[in-house]
Amino acid sequence: MSSSQTLVVKLGTSVLTGGSRRLNRAHIVELVRQCAHQHAAGHRIVIVTSGAMAAGREHLGYPELPPTIASKQLLAAVGQSRLIQLWEQLFSIYGIHIGQMLLTRADLEDRERFLNARDTLRALLDNHIVPVINENDAVATAEIKVGDNDNLSALAAILAGADKLLLLTDQAGLFTADPRNNPQAELIRDVRGIDDALRALAGDSVSGLGTGGMATKLQAADIACRAGIDTIIAAGSRAGVIGDVIDNQPVGTCFHALQTPLENRKRWIFGAPPAGEITVDDGALSAILDRGSSLLPKGIRDISGNFSRGEVIRIRSLQGRDVAHGVCRYNSDAMRMIAGHHSQQISEILGYEYGPVAVHRDDMIVS
Repeated sequence: MSSSQTLVVKLGTSVLTGGSRRLNRAHIVELVRQCAHQHAAGHRIVIVTSGAMAAGREHLGYPELPPTIASKQLLAAVGQSRLIQLWEQLFSIYGIHIGQMLLTRADLEDRERFLNARDTLRALLDNHIVPVINENDAVATAEIKVGDNDNLSALAAILAGADKLLLLTDQAGLFTADPRNNPQAELIRDVRGIDDALRALAGDSVSGLGTGGMATKLQAADIACRAGIDTIIAAGSRAGVIGDVIDNQPVGTCFHALQTPLENRKRWIFGAPPAGEITVDDGALSAILDRGSSLLPKGIRDISGNFSRGEVIRIRSLQGRDVAHGVCRYNSDAMRMIAGHHSQQISEILGYEYGPVAVHRDDMIVS
């Protein structure tokens, strides 16, 4: 067995419906079977599902509705519960629990909400529950929508700390030309860096069922690869596709992660100017610089500025040297209360806790 991996599987509407007007339950069962097999082998699986509007249309008997945002949100509101029921029923065949997460761009662009979503997602995975993620289409407006589940799946992969992102579609991958009308089109197996020439190859969605075409898949691959996550575009109908991706078999088009993913991921996510400063003692300084440790409250000497949980702060030595930038797990008021105390006292002091560290090593860039 390969070592445990975290895999985000994004399922487009065309995969879930098989190109028809209704959800193809037989095919969805097969995809769930593959996921369940990998789950049993110790891998962590996250599902990003499309299909809420398709499920809503089917349930309501394909009503004639005006082409408005309200109509789409109506279909999503009806269909989302149907869709999550289906996922729940199918995973329950294998004794696997699922947890629904409905996200919008606003949840991912606000640092505190980003961290809350990340904590929830990782708590689900830590407890062997399969997160099923979708855009909250019933309430999302154009301003707060991610807009397509390809890009949402890339952001979910970052939240989950995923090793790989698998975008399942009705195509075998990215081709040198449109394979539907060019018999000479060849599958591009490996991509190391996305450029304008590659973007020019990506057509738009033609199924009429989903909101994403190959162009949004390239955007998603670009985001994920910058964050250090290998991204694969493959056909959802391919037998054993999920296991093949876990086992590093050549499948579809593989977009390889950038070579220095951790620092790239951090620079990409945490490019914000510091909202405050924390001064740490020599013990904490040594732990951060020499042992690659997280910052614990015990090592904090002084706090300046007012900042919210999830904002970027500067970490300084007693001599005033800039040591690191990181994302704080607690706001400035809470940080002042727990500074100098042991981690096990946090809950007692604050009445709540977001974990034992003030700034986690994964959320820190050493200067």
